[in-house]
Amino acid sequence: MVAHAKSLAERLIEERGLTPKSLVLEVASNDGYLLQHYSNRGVRVLGIEPAVNVAKVAEKNGIPTIAEFFGKEFAEALSKSVDRASVIHGHNVLAHVPDIVGFVSGMRTMLADDGVVVIEVPYLRDLIERCEFDTIYHEHIFYFSLTALDTLFKRAGLVISDVERVAIHGGSLRIFATHKKAEATERPRVEAMLESERAWGVHRASLYSSFQARVEGLVGNLRSVVAMAKKSGARVAAYGASAKGCTLLNYAGIDSTQIDFVSDKSLEKQGLAMPGVRIPVRSPKALEAEQPEYAIILAWNITGEILEQEARYRQKGGRFIVPIPEVHVV
Repeated sequence: MVAHAKSLAERLIEERGLTPKSLVLEVASNDGYLLQHYSNRGVRVLGIEPAVNVAKVAEKNGIPTIAEFFGKEFAEALSKSVDRASVIHGHNVLAHVPDIVGFVSGMRTMLADDGVVVIEVPYLRDLIERCEFDTIYHEHIFYFSLTALDTLFKRAGLVISDVERVAIHGGSLRIFATHKKAEATERPRVEAMLESERAWGVHRASLYSSFQARVEGLVGNLRSVVAMAKKSGARVAAYGASAKGCTLLNYAGIDSTQIDFVSDKSLEKQGLAMPGVRIPVRSPKALEAEQPEYAIILAWNITGEILEQEARYRQKGGRFIVPIPEVHVV
């Protein structure tokens, strides 16, 4: 995530010609993992992070941060005391916001005349095509296609000028939006993706109803793999006490009677249990120490990283079960 953020920040510094006089604002700025890369290059930054404990970490790391929820009224008040921003970031936050029109309108208020808003959201098409049903959980209110985003930004007074697909979080959209008066006469990648979504069937109810049947098939396969492993006498653990993992395990009905423990690097999660299924969370060291024959990768969006980190577990005979986009054993 940090490398992903650094690459984007350095690109925008060059493309937008940012200087120490420029301001980069990030909404839902977390601990400053993205803004630090601008700050390190001498660009002014400001984070908006509603989680007070996380905002304090950002401040400690030298990232000026306001611990508030962002919205239209907040932006109007902020604009009276803070310069408008050359770049406004909003990464993996738009899906969490009930008043999305007010949220984007607030970005318009804080955006300089020649500025750009950069948004990243998990992509609906990837969710459906890759059967990523476990990313549907209580914190996510919306799941976005470019078709929906294009309408949203127009309603809020901005226009999407460019779009990219990025691999992070199982497949995401990165959009670039500007003031309408700054709209380019052509936006070829946006128009091409909108046409592609129409051909895909983004407006058809059948696209979404068929998704359910595919989910049921995937979950049935996962249950079968776990059941066969247990029947053979194998021990099964899991890796990554993620929110998506809670959705996956609870929907599949796979609980502590089948899974011995979940390994997770977060010290805040260790010693607790996965909600609903009550599987204890332990350090990744437990995976190598106990060497269960199988471990389900619940944080499948970083499978490559996990496989690399747990090379010793695999060398000693451990095997990972990857559930998404289809159940397979590594």
